[in-house]
Amino acid sequence: MAANMPDDTTPDDLSDDFLDPDDDAGSPARALAYTVPDEAAGQRLDKALAAGLPDLSRSRVQALLDQGCVRGDGRTITDASLRVKPGQTFEVQVPGAEAAEPVAQDIPIDVVFEDADVLVIDKPAGLVVHPAAGNPDGTLVNALLAHCGDSLSGIGGVRRPGIVHRLDKDTSGLMVVAKNDRAHHGLSEQFSDRTLSRTYLALVWGVPNPTQGRIEGNIGRSSADRKKMAVVTGGGKHAATKYRVVKSFGMAASLVECVLETGRTHQIRVHLTHIGHPLVGDPLYGRGRSGRPGGKFASLLPEPVRGGLVGFPRQALHAAALTFRHPVNSEIVTFRSPIPADIHELIVTLETV
Repeated sequence: MAANMPDDTTPDDLSDDFLDPDDDAGSPARALAYTVPDEAAGQRLDKALAAGLPDLSRSRVQALLDQGCVRGDGRTITDASLRVKPGQTFEVQVPGAEAAEPVAQDIPIDVVFEDADVLVIDKPAGLVVHPAAGNPDGTLVNALLAHCGDSLSGIGGVRRPGIVHRLDKDTSGLMVVAKNDRAHHGLSEQFSDRTLSRTYLALVWGVPNPTQGRIEGNIGRSSADRKKMAVVTGGGKHAATKYRVVKSFGMAASLVECVLETGRTHQIRVHLTHIGHPLVGDPLYGRGRSGRPGGKFASLLPEPVRGGLVGFPRQALHAAALTFRHPVNSEIVTFRSPIPADIHELIVTLETV
């Protein structure tokens, strides 16, 4: 991993969409309305609301009922077992989440480069970037606060001090962190205008045809599964991805370099799935139309090679290179990270087939 080296990659992004500097407050309060359809007649209120308001789980609905946040027929309703009638309308007030201030925790991080303004780290798979629901601590932010001390606090917001972009929990590779407001502003501008360059390597099922090209399609929330993103025909945000097959392993799998012209949530994962080549190990998008990991491509592999790929515990995606203009001295710097051991072992195994 070296700095000040020429780089021939072009700007890219991935599921770690650029963080808006204003996107750091707790989530805002929401007012939701639900009218009972004919087919839901007689259902329990908590079940009907959870089905009709897919952003809320049934347990979350029950908690909101207990808190007096649901109204219907002109009164506050707290009874989750109430049987609903067709045409009834319920109003649900979802309180806004307050941003919690993270604490410093002594968590080891792989520092690739550091000066007074920026920090480049090589994030391992499994490390969450910033605190959120389900991960209140043990994150990269907690580690950074311990590493940098009080100087980092508040830069870029309370919950995400110094963070200007993110990687999914199970995506490994390079990230740049701002250590002061000037650096945060300069890096944010580069992410916003796509002049910062990142290169990702993905191990995917099958071999894209053609072996290099451009995938374009708006990305938005999947109507079938609210936990997933998808290429959508209406709405969503414009997204475009360039890709190149670096190496193929028969017709079963290939190593693909991805370059994104935009940065949308789960963009690499969604776009490669859209063209029929999901990432090996991807828990959200990796099952294909057959419902089985790898689908028809897995059947092309002998055991135990097939088992190694099917059972891979994370999406095989790695942020391999990072180039940006230093936000204070304007020097162009480049950093590189080798493919991590777990993905490398898969590649070595595939080469034996």
